[in-house]
Amino acid sequence: MAKDIGIGVIGIGMGSTLLPINNDPGSRLVVRAVCSRSADKTRALAEQWALPFWTTDYHELLRRDDIQVIGVYSPDHLHAEHAAAALEAGKHVICTKPMVTSVEDAQRLVNLVDSTGLKFMVGQTMRFDPEFAGAKRMLDDGDFGDVIMAEGHYVHDLRTFAYSTPWRLSAPQDLMYGGASHPIDLLRWFLGDIAEVHCFSKRSGLTPEYRLDDDFVINLRFNGGQIGRVLAAYGLVHPPMPMMGLGIYGTRGSMIADFSDKLGGSIKVVYDKLEKLPIGTFPFPPETEGAYGHGQTVMRYLKHFEDCLLNDKHPVPGVRDGAKSVAVCSAAWESARTGQVVKPKQDF
Repeated sequence: MAKDIGIGVIGIGMGSTLLPINNDPGSRLVVRAVCSRSADKTRALAEQWALPFWTTDYHELLRRDDIQVIGVYSPDHLHAEHAAAALEAGKHVICTKPMVTSVEDAQRLVNLVDSTGLKFMVGQTMRFDPEFAGAKRMLDDGDFGDVIMAEGHYVHDLRTFAYSTPWRLSAPQDLMYGGASHPIDLLRWFLGDIAEVHCFSKRSGLTPEYRLDDDFVINLRFNGGQIGRVLAAYGLVHPPMPMMGLGIYGTRGSMIADFSDKLGGSIKVVYDKLEKLPIGTFPFPPETEGAYGHGQTVMRYLKHFEDCLLNDKHPVPGVRDGAKSVAVCSAAWESARTGQVVKPKQDF
């Protein structure tokens, strides 16, 4: 199969997870160029993967005719600039989460995607983890009946990452958008749009140089009437629990799914129709391929995006999904600062 859909990647940390697509003979996608601020690191990565081009100026990627897709994997606060520039240059975009860090920038990207007709996908890995994707199929099949409530968490001691990727301290990274957006997006995928948000937040102080709040408890009410909660904690000693988790509680059954980097996960289900409520457990062994503990999740969403390009489909999660998750994060911040329940923007 011809490798004829070129990708240029901005940011070579998480962005390096796209490179294994070059070794997939069943995909037409190919990373042709990488870009970051560090010339030495970028050159070394390009040489390691025998890429034809590397640069420290992302505008050079946008000018190349052999690049049709831009992967935005730069620090969170730069996503809006890089994604907008790519769309304005006529490139399709894959952008890691968070899509952006403000509602205004989210609206700008929605408008650009609408006006250009280009494809835009948010790289939300949790949707492509087998545990959570399997749980979504169970929900869609009606296994749990009508959902009453749900919860999601992403808990991760980020002290090591803060020092190994200094932009998280210097920018600094806003962990409401950079962390809580993971379970918020997952719950939106399962239950739809969110009508109301309430949040408590706290600065842990475990990383003295990090001056923002880094622990969040978020309550949600969905448009469909269900209630939910999110635990997003990054300033803590990692507890003996899975890094990521989801709970769905319905009229016919309840389910808990979990995942941890490099450890795999499970789905556990209880059905009301079974006497004595036995627990059905479905283990998922870790996927050893891939980088940053994400296994094959990035490869899965790249292939989904490729299918959307070749068959003119809308990527999921798309630009409006990303915008709505950003709006919920923004509402959570407003709630944490005011103590009020906040209605997030939904009309993108």
